[in-house]
Order: sequence, then structure tokens, then C-alpha cells
Amino acid sequence: MRDPFLMMALNNAWANATLYRALSGLSENGFAAPRPGFFPSLKATLNHIWLVDLYYIDALEEGGEGRAVYDRPEHDSVAALAADQAAADLRLARFCQALTPAMLDAPRVTQRPEGPVTEQVGPILLHLFQHQIHHRGQAHTMVADAGIAPPQLDDFYLEYGRVPSAQAYFG
Repeated sequence: MRDPFLMMALNNAWANATLYRALSGLSENGFAAPRPGFFPSLKATLNHIWLVDLYYIDALEEGGEGRAVYDRPEHDSVAALAADQAAADLRLARFCQALTPAMLDAPRVTQRPEGPVTEQVGPILLHLFQHQIHHRGQAHTMVADAGIAPPQLDDFYLEYGRVPSAQAYFG
């Protein structure tokens, strides 16, 4: 089996692409419409996922942008956000592809409202994957509320039942 961190990054990329494909015909009004969940809309939920991804990817890459990633404006359209999420997913997959066992314990600084906090690469990655899964699950419910058939997002790792769209991520 390939590195589990790379597999999680590829799973995130596939799940996000699958979710955005399901939303591709949603209007801006439908995207921003109030929905049940922690955040009040698909727009707010998916923008949150994207911005938090950028925050942690920046910390992992030691890019120095820190909390300034949250100064970006939210996307109003599904297509624009899908493109930026795909770019973030690619960055994360490339980072995970280059991981070595020693890198998992390497320190990374995360900028918090209270000041800098040093974390390790491995726990940051695990948190990032959990964060994506958590909020994508909320978005999944919102998709159904929007009258769109929610796509299956857990047919990735196992051979049994793996959907053809996931196969492309296995190379």
C-alpha cells in the first residue's frame, strides 16, 4: 500500500471533485441558500473547507501566509470554488507524496489568534483530513436539502465497490 497520508490526500481530492461535480448545475442563489448544518449554506461550508485547507497547507509548506489566508474573499460560484479547491487538493497531495517518515515529526508553526503554536506535520495532516471529512459530511446533507442526489463519497479505498471515478486516483 502506498503511504496512507498520500492515500488520504488523494481521497480528499476525489471526494471534493465528486461533491463539486454533483453541485455543478447549482445556481449562485442555490449555493448561498440557507441549509441545515453548522454553517448556514453550501457556500459558507465549502468556502470554510477551502480556506482552512489553505491555512494548514501554508503551515505545512512553511509558506508564511498564516492567518492572512482568511482575508481572501469567499467564492460566490460553485465553479470558481471547485477550481480553487482542486488546486489546494493538488498542493496537499504533492506535499504528502514528498513526505518521509522523519518529516512526520517535523515542527510546523501555526498562527493562532493568541500567537504562534508549534505542531508536528503528522498531527496537522490528520487534523486536516478529519476537518475535511467532517465538513464534507455536513455539505452532503445540504446537497440533499438542495434537491440534488448526494454522491457516494466513501467508495475509494477498497477494491470492492470502488467507483470508476476513484480509480483514476490510484495511478
